[in-house]
Amino acid sequence: MSDRHLLDNPAWASLTGPHARFAERCGGALRYPDDVSPFFALPGEPGPADWNDLAKLAGPGATVAVTGDATAAPDGLPDGWEVVAHGEGVQLTGDDVVPAPDDEAVRLRAADVPEMLDLVARTQPGPFRPRTVEMGTYLGIRRGGALVAMAGERLHPPGWTEISAVCTDPAFRRQGLASRLVLAVAAGIRARGETPFLHAAASNVSAIRVYEALGFRLRRRTTFATVRVPADVPVA
Repeated sequence: MSDRHLLDNPAWASLTGPHARFAERCGGALRYPDDVSPFFALPGEPGPADWNDLAKLAGPGATVAVTGDATAAPDGLPDGWEVVAHGEGVQLTGDDVVPAPDDEAVRLRAADVPEMLDLVARTQPGPFRPRTVEMGTYLGIRRGGALVAMAGERLHPPGWTEISAVCTDPAFRRQGLASRLVLAVAAGIRARGETPFLHAAASNVSAIRVYEALGFRLRRRTTFATVRVPADVPVA
């Protein structure tokens, strides 16, 4: 629909825009490579043919991370598809954020991935895969040589960049490291003439308060969903 905003379907906007280099496509369904991101994408109002394309792309019996907007399509999920996980979330935009580069923040690259994966495993900020670092700029703060906090860029609709993987080692929390990194990542986004945005679980009220204190504002409420492709879905 012409009145839909890019951020209403950010994975689709990313994979058909700045992240097209990652896109694996089958008809009306898109996905990131599994080692980059778990996200799949469908058009804003997917029809039966789009869901069948998604089944082909994912494979029978696979679990698929999609936006809740897709599962709430006018016709709902096709017969045999199952929602296996569902969560409420918020989408915040950073038009009012005042970015600030940080001298202590260092660019994280492929060589840092083992430490990044370890930090993610201990803090659970959301999906992070071995090649997620390729989606954009990731910054970290080290103490005693060890990576103790990080944040970076994930989805990239035209004109927008999502800040994600915001996490801090439990031993170094309440020092403002995550806030500093969010503002430092935002500085790089703004330098490209783009606007930062982010997602958070609706239940994570403490993180939402921090983001709002940095200047992020609620744009919309959304849902995160994982659905299972029927084991016997016809994919021919």
